[in-house]
Amino acid sequence: MNQEPETLPNASPLEEHNQQQRENAKRIFRVSGLPEMLQSINTTELKGRGHFEEYDTMVLFRWGTGYTRRHMWIEVVEENIRFRLLPHLKHKHEVPICDGEYHIFTPQMWQQRDFLLAELKKYYDRPVHETSVD
Repeated sequence: MNQEPETLPNASPLEEHNQQQRENAKRIFRVSGLPEMLQSINTTELKGRGHFEEYDTMVLFRWGTGYTRRHMWIEVVEENIRFRLLPHLKHKHEVPICDGEYHIFTPQMWQQRDFLLAELKKYYDRPVHETSVD
């Protein structure tokens, strides 16, 4: 079986690049075990009331309604997994890497599933609050 990413006939270089990014993101999410971790949080903590929006290289995990609306924004950039948080001061510790908006996990970090799960739990406990449209 061919393991090469599918290429679209007559695809432009931009379309091919986007397809490669999508395939890479799928691989990183699968290898990291992050989808199972998110499903576990949805099942155990939220009793299945959360929902997932999947985009090319990111997943938006949302739950709650009205004033209780929350989300986690998780994306893959190259080989790294990034969690988008509310803007904050940069942390002094190096794990995970912090740029004041994202916490970034390198492959060496996200391959440690217990560490990734512990960080994911922290982000679930302190999620991004969405503004109400009311």
